[in-house]
Amino acid sequence: MRSREYIARLLAPSGVILDGPNPWDPQIHDERLFGRFLSGGSLAVGESYMDGWWDVDDLSEFTARVLRSGVANQVFSMKTLKLLPHVLRHRFLNLQNKNRAFEVGEKHYDIGNDLYERMLDPTMTYTCAYWKDASTLEEAQGAKLDLVCRKIGLKKGDRILDIGCGWGSFLIHAALRYGASGVGVTVSSAQAELARKRTKGMPIEIRVQDYRDIADGPYDHVVSLGMFEHVGRKNYRTYMETVKKLLKEDGLFLLHTIGNNRTAFSADPWIDRYIFPNGYIPSPELIGRGISDLFVLEDWHNFGVDYEKTLLAWFKNFDIARPSLREKYGDTFYRMWKYYLLTTAGGFRARYTSLWQIVLSPNGVQGGYRSIR
Repeated sequence: MRSREYIARLLAPSGVILDGPNPWDPQIHDERLFGRFLSGGSLAVGESYMDGWWDVDDLSEFTARVLRSGVANQVFSMKTLKLLPHVLRHRFLNLQNKNRAFEVGEKHYDIGNDLYERMLDPTMTYTCAYWKDASTLEEAQGAKLDLVCRKIGLKKGDRILDIGCGWGSFLIHAALRYGASGVGVTVSSAQAELARKRTKGMPIEIRVQDYRDIADGPYDHVVSLGMFEHVGRKNYRTYMETVKKLLKEDGLFLLHTIGNNRTAFSADPWIDRYIFPNGYIPSPELIGRGISDLFVLEDWHNFGVDYEKTLLAWFKNFDIARPSLREKYGDTFYRMWKYYLLTTAGGFRARYTSLWQIVLSPNGVQGGYRSIR
């Protein structure tokens, strides 16, 4: 009871009530939850949800309220001895070195193209959509892909490098709409297999390759949409130096990444264990260090609120597809994936995390760069 009362007091500023009447109030199914939480922090919160020890009707709003209220460091980032190895590992090791580069591909992106085909829109775009003038997920993803093309001034005949190309959505858009050609690299063999099928007959090459091994530039432009979260803070300088070597002197580099408003030393332990192993969300400070003396910062666009809407659309698709996915993936996976999508949506709703598109040039655009929205 003392553990329950303590957690109830922590949650009070957020307006979240244990077993309360609101859709964002968690309903407790196992009283052991509170002791488990106090000894395991945010990792225990996620794992206990996967185990069915608690539920909440509106998981995204529950998360947003906890984050927005300022109790996040006490609730989701509680420091416990169980999490110390995780913190030390992220603080002192380079978890994204070349030996580990393909781990996230194997554990996240290779789990099954059938899952992503059902969850994503027909373009198979697994990054934040742009909802400014869109009413459907497919329209919003098409708008995002076109936004990138317009921001880099893409024209017919240009050759693009897409670092973290996924299932080829951007390169397909660039080839069909703008007459461009390109190379896409991914660390996922499953992504590459499907991407090659989707791009057959197009001037597009798909490779399973670490970005540090790309050596066939220069390209007219380089884009990276939703891959930078796998680079790791210890590798930002290497990443930026690699991009600069691969980019023409008059080309542009567009970096599309989730962003953290503060510099952290480790990733969320639950996300790290179950969703994106070895991931790390960058901060403005660390990106600034990475590009210093290498690039001119031309534009920095934050449309993180659009990621909430994107994640909710993905969850809707995933939830509808649950019956067809259930036999292969199971109920625990469903709860895990639901927790991932909806708590992440809550983070963007609370403005706890952001989505940035950053345009960089090697020497500065002559006459200045005009921001495109």
